[in-house]
Amino acid sequence: MSTNLLPPGKISATVFDQIIFQGLGTPSPNTLVGPQHGVDVGIIQLPGNQVMALTTDPVFVVPEYGWERAAWFAIHILASDAATSGLAPTYITIDLNLPRSLSDDDLGTLWTAMHNTCAEIGLTVVAGHTGRYDGCSYPMVGGATVMALGDADAWVTPTMARVGDVVILTKGPAIEATGLFAATFPERLAKKYGVQQARQAEEMFYRMTVVEDARTAVSVGVRDGGVTAMHDATEGGVSGGLVEVARASNVGLWIDRDAIPIPDPVAMVCAEFGIDPFTSISEGTLIITARPQRAEAVLAALRAQGIPATAIGEVRPAEAGLWYRAEGKEFPLVHPVIDPFWSAFGRALEEGE
Repeated sequence: MSTNLLPPGKISATVFDQIIFQGLGTPSPNTLVGPQHGVDVGIIQLPGNQVMALTTDPVFVVPEYGWERAAWFAIHILASDAATSGLAPTYITIDLNLPRSLSDDDLGTLWTAMHNTCAEIGLTVVAGHTGRYDGCSYPMVGGATVMALGDADAWVTPTMARVGDVVILTKGPAIEATGLFAATFPERLAKKYGVQQARQAEEMFYRMTVVEDARTAVSVGVRDGGVTAMHDATEGGVSGGLVEVARASNVGLWIDRDAIPIPDPVAMVCAEFGIDPFTSISEGTLIITARPQRAEAVLAALRAQGIPATAIGEVRPAEAGLWYRAEGKEFPLVHPVIDPFWSAFGRALEEGE
């Protein structure tokens, strides 16, 4: 038997197509959007000209962050994917498969913080399961489904970008990588860069959400009225997210990478842990495509809410390909396939600093 371990993280598009996509259960005429690589939500037609967007992800809990902070992050990861549909996250079901070492007191603290975060977002818990089991360990301690409801003409997916759209990015790259490294290794960063810089990096933790970004962007309008597609730059980072949008919509992209701001804490953390900010996991960074005549309105709405947002390129015909410009030269825009965060994070944990 082989002892080689496969890379951590999401499976590749090839494996998805060869295995997952080949078996999707019973077809339904009410499925408007089904499982697709790079598309984080499904869309179901409901009666009364309504639709439901659904998304499922692991429940990711890291006790070292503190139960309150860990709960905030876990819920916002789940709600962010649903929010990229353009609809408001409304309901959630949660399955918690917890290690037996978790005490009742700590479970109470964790769940209270999850409840509070759900209440802040507007999520109602409607079903779930909670148990302690052998073989369960942090950070993956279950799964959850978030449902978002709205009008049948009010949703978008990454399949809906159009030629001529402006590509908008919020916050910058590697937001999640920065927040997680800074929360896990504050002493290491403080020792090398100083306490103030380490704290600024750690503050990125609470930017690891696109719920407000997405709700603000679609307040301008969707489809012909504004936003045509949204996608959060999770595994594979900004580069991976852009390629996923292009593939889902069958379009080309031209991206000015020099226009993408890199916050100082991101640059510091990525240099310290040896990762590329553009290919590293970045929950909290929202990729938006918007009709050119509405792009400035989308940018203005985001900035008015204190959300940094930048126009970074345009959607082109598929035959134009995927390209980005950096330092005056153009390069093919490709998916990194393997996110560098996981290996770098594992090395840092082994170093124990």
